[in-house]
Amino acid sequence: MTKVFRPTTPGQRELILESHATLTKHVKPEKTLLLKKMRTNGRNHHGHITCRHRGGGHKRFYRAVDFKRDKEEVPAKVVSIEYDPNRTAHIALLHFVDGEKRYILAPEGLQVGATVVTTDKEVYDVGCSMRMKTMPLGSTIHNIEMYPGRGGKLVRSAGLSAQLMAKSDGYVTLKMPSGEVRIINADCRATFGVVSNAERILRVEGKAGRTRWKGFRPTVRGTAMNPVDHPHGGGEGKHNGYLPQTPWAMYTKGYRTRCKRKTKKWIIKDRRK
Repeated sequence: MTKVFRPTTPGQRELILESHATLTKHVKPEKTLLLKKMRTNGRNHHGHITCRHRGGGHKRFYRAVDFKRDKEEVPAKVVSIEYDPNRTAHIALLHFVDGEKRYILAPEGLQVGATVVTTDKEVYDVGCSMRMKTMPLGSTIHNIEMYPGRGGKLVRSAGLSAQLMAKSDGYVTLKMPSGEVRIINADCRATFGVVSNAERILRVEGKAGRTRWKGFRPTVRGTAMNPVDHPHGGGEGKHNGYLPQTPWAMYTKGYRTRCKRKTKKWIIKDRRK
C-alpha cells in the first residue's frame, strides 16, 4: 500500500511514497550494529570521479546486516522490523537465545514475535535459512549465496524473489527475478520468502530536492550539450541523439557490455530470450 499525497504544497505534487505501516513504531537502530559510513561521492582512491552525479545527501549510519545466516540451530526472535536508508528492503532485528543480536533482510509477512532459525531440518517458515539442497522444489527464496559460506549476493532488493526449479548432481536450478535460469551449488544457503517493501517500485519522488537528499546530483542531457562535450551534442534544432552513446562514445541502450571472458556454463536460459 502506498501513500499518495494531496498537494497542499508545491513539493507534494505527484509525490507517492511507500507505506511504513509494517515497521515497528518508535524504535531506534541497535547501536551495537551501527557502523560509520564514509562517503566517496563517486571518487576513487586517486580522487578522480569515476561515477558522475553523486554527492551531498543526508548522513547515514550503516546497519551491519547478516547475509551469511551462519548461526546454525540457534533460534532467534524477531524484535522489530526497521527502515534501512542504505537499501530498498526493510530489515529485521533478531535476538538469539544466547543473547546475540543481528540484523537480517526482512521478508514479506515476517511478524514481530516470530521465531526464525538457520537449519537443514524441515522448517520452511518465512525468514528461515537453509542450504538449497534440503529445500523443497518450488520454494520461493531470496538472499541467495553464489559460493557456500560467502553470504547472500543474489535477490536482495525490495519485492524480489527467486524460485527453486530443480536439483541434480550437487547443483540446483533457479529462476531469477530477471527471468534468467541459472545453476548454483546446492550447498549454498538461501532464505525463504519474498523480500519486503514490494511497493518500493511505485515510489515517485515528486521534487528534485528529495533526490538530492538521497545523494544524487543533477544530470544534464547529452543532447543539450555542445559537440565537444558529448556525442549527442550540437546540431540544428532538437534531436534525440540518433545513436545512443555514453559521453565516452560507448554504445548504450541495448548494447551488451558483459565481459567476453566470463563463462556462460552456469546460465541455462538468458534473461532476454
